[in-house]
Amino acid sequence: MSESEDKKKKKNIIPNPQRANYQIFLICALLIVVLGIAYFSGSGSAHAIPKKKFYDMVLKHDVERIVLVNDRLVEVTLNKEALESDRYKDILKSKGLLASNTNGPQVEFEIQPSYDFETNYEAFLKENKIPENDQVAIEVDSNRAEVTSQLITLGFWALLILGSWYMFRRMAGGGAGGQIFNIGKSKAALFDAENKVKITFADVAGLDEAKEEVKEIVDFLKYPTKFTKLGGKIPKGALLVGPPGTGKTLLAKAVAGEAGVPFFSLSGSDFVEMFVGVGAARVRDLFKQAKEKAPCIIFIDEIDAIGRMRGKGSMPGSNDERENTLNSLLVEMDGFGTDSGVIILAATNRPDVLDAALLRPGRFDRMISIDKPDIVGREQIFRVHLKPLKLG
Repeated sequence: MSESEDKKKKKNIIPNPQRANYQIFLICALLIVVLGIAYFSGSGSAHAIPKKKFYDMVLKHDVERIVLVNDRLVEVTLNKEALESDRYKDILKSKGLLASNTNGPQVEFEIQPSYDFETNYEAFLKENKIPENDQVAIEVDSNRAEVTSQLITLGFWALLILGSWYMFRRMAGGGAGGQIFNIGKSKAALFDAENKVKITFADVAGLDEAKEEVKEIVDFLKYPTKFTKLGGKIPKGALLVGPPGTGKTLLAKAVAGEAGVPFFSLSGSDFVEMFVGVGAARVRDLFKQAKEKAPCIIFIDEIDAIGRMRGKGSMPGSNDERENTLNSLLVEMDGFGTDSGVIILAATNRPDVLDAALLRPGRFDRMISIDKPDIVGREQIFRVHLKPLKLG
């Protein structure tokens, strides 16, 4: 593979962290804005004072307006003379207010629900014999919305929705980790025109008999019309059987490399998840992709992970996800004809545990045995490994 192709492949595999960081930054910025608005709306421009300070203001005739909010907060607006004096300079500076700001309220204080502010205020006026003309009436506002709580609630729901949207977008983006929206998608690695299989029969040594058996599959994929015109039929699937490390996967890749067709490669364990129905969905998605890429090869390594005999090792009446996956595989193999251009190769070192339905005619009816190499085969393998080395 050339350097440019390698970079292109890495570019397609590696996710773009800049976009993800931008989304995280946006959500954090919204959080800061919402909390900032809630904080400043909650504190407002009014300065908190004790009740005693308020009554002192009333005695000095510095109060222009009094508003009782929801029986828990008293907002006080000072008159122009009080604002222009030096008595409340510290209060105005602490809140960043100007003396010309007469809209108010400039100060406020909280009261307990048990404190009858109106009654106590009237008693204070009578006790201090404040003339009726100088008395400031209390305005009652019992329907004012709690701006702070509303903003916090709104911000909470907005962040919850944005956070959920972001996580779902990440989960739907593919890749490893079993994301939610792609959990039913096939995990097969695809080798096609952009990422070709570079392995050929020349790279497979010590398997002369097995190579002769699979050459018919290569010829069918290369020249399908030659077979169909003569009425010939090619097996839908072939099972590569042999001990671990004998070259079953390598031979399957060599078939795809020789035929020059797309190659789907995955393991039997890639189908099964903890969620019910996921394995069957992945089987259907795999065959759907294969039909779109036909002619092609599907290679399932360690097929015994899903192809074991049904009815063994499970409780009666239980919903066995592995058996559901196997049933879906059998149905899909029956769902396309021999002229569909989709060849299924599978590998296992335990053919004795496979379900009989997998091995019947029309499915994996051809079994190719791959044994450990003899002395001649070992020499051929040794020479293949020596090819990239420069010997003096």
